[in-house]
Amino acid sequence: MEDKGSRSSRVATGVAGLDAILNGGLPRDRLYLVQGDPGVGKTTLALQFLLEGRRLGESCLYVTLGETREELVAVAQSHGWDLAGIEVFEISTVPSDEDSEDESYDVFHPSEIELGEVMRTLIAEAERVNPRRVVIDSLSELRLLARDPLRFRRQMLALKHFFVGRGATALLLDAISTAKVGDLQSNTLVHGVLLLEQAVPPFGAKRRRLNVTKLRGVKFDDGYHDFKIETGGLRVFPRLGASDHRTSIGRELVSSALPELDKLLGGGLAPGASTIMIGPAGSGKSTLAAQFIAAAADRGERAAVYAFDESVATFTARCDGVGLKMGEKIASGRVTPVRINPGELAPFEFAQMVRTAVEQDGAKIVVIDSINGYMNATPDERFLVVQLHELLSYLGNNGITTILIVAQSGMLGPSMTHPVDASYLADTVVMLRYFEYAGQVLKAISVVKNRMGPHESTIREFAISDGRVRVGKPLTRFRGVLTGVPEYRGGDEPLFGGGDADGGAAPK
Repeated sequence: MEDKGSRSSRVATGVAGLDAILNGGLPRDRLYLVQGDPGVGKTTLALQFLLEGRRLGESCLYVTLGETREELVAVAQSHGWDLAGIEVFEISTVPSDEDSEDESYDVFHPSEIELGEVMRTLIAEAERVNPRRVVIDSLSELRLLARDPLRFRRQMLALKHFFVGRGATALLLDAISTAKVGDLQSNTLVHGVLLLEQAVPPFGAKRRRLNVTKLRGVKFDDGYHDFKIETGGLRVFPRLGASDHRTSIGRELVSSALPELDKLLGGGLAPGASTIMIGPAGSGKSTLAAQFIAAAADRGERAAVYAFDESVATFTARCDGVGLKMGEKIASGRVTPVRINPGELAPFEFAQMVRTAVEQDGAKIVVIDSINGYMNATPDERFLVVQLHELLSYLGNNGITTILIVAQSGMLGPSMTHPVDASYLADTVVMLRYFEYAGQVLKAISVVKNRMGPHESTIREFAISDGRVRVGKPLTRFRGVLTGVPEYRGGDEPLFGGGDADGGAAPK
């Protein structure tokens, strides 16, 4: 026997992300409306709701007016679910041939008789099962039978009083496309409304999102939240609220294990700070970020890398090629590279992945490679820069060192552009540049911004040579390095480019 006094005031929906949005679940013993067009996931959500009830030992009832029992079982089996222990009651709203031939409706419209019979049958089954969780699929059928809005409202009130009075929590499924324009009868009578939406982008999979448009008397996270339908049910990705997550932040700078690079940065990267590494393709941005990852792993810390532009195998091979031993670090679990499929990504899904890496896996460094890939993965989404700001704020509040890779189009000179001006979001900006000298294409590195403290204002040579990442001395004998075609001012200045392993040849 269930002890009513020990029951929680909330009902878990069986969808972890949705329960997080609802701050624990739906208030118990109330009537809720789940709205959405066909195929958006209403039935899947309803089944998860009942399966969670079965897991908790509650009696559950699924009343279907539009689908057959076989169709419902097929949906469950596609997710690997068994509906044993859940009462499935099928009500047919189509009169039999005998009824249509023998019965004559002289005074009443057929819909009045059919709706009354449907309601009596539904209530009789609910009295027999005495459920704690109920799903009625769908409200569209009842609306079509009622025809008259006033009659439909009366039946809705009857359902509300019946189920709430018996201590049941009920979900009413409704297809928006069948509702009449301006029909808000069901919305006004229920305790809460969950709106499920879907859209088909020009490229990639469907994008689905949900919005709790109404929930009386309790706090919840409003606005849109992404979700997916996968084998096993709905996965909901709550919108990230940076202000809700805050931990203490250490003060020790994050070293790259390269003394020259740390000196250029004023000692290293600050914990909780975000750094943009910007430069043209092939200038070494990703390898430079990997230097920080490898150094962190050598200290016993964990790091997560989200690769939009290359495979995990390519990332590993590239890093191993410059002596970072990334394969060993990945095998040890200290570095977790994740290949992102741009055509399948939802913005809040990515934020949830990062949050899991931080809160569950203990990552201290997060690398997003690259912002170009992130932007291209969701080209139709608005406010991506705002979402990126929320993500960086969340990581900063948790003391995570974040490195963002931004690839500029163009190779040399002032004509280079970048896809989004995210530099104002970052605490530190590291710039990589090509420059030409004596028939060679060399690379330079500089720190043009650092909110977290003093840093060198010099421009140093940067190279990936001799099987390692190398940062040279300040280029004091050149003027105009960042333009790509500098002027050599004379003197002796060793360079890596074109030289030997001990420091290179000096310009003459």
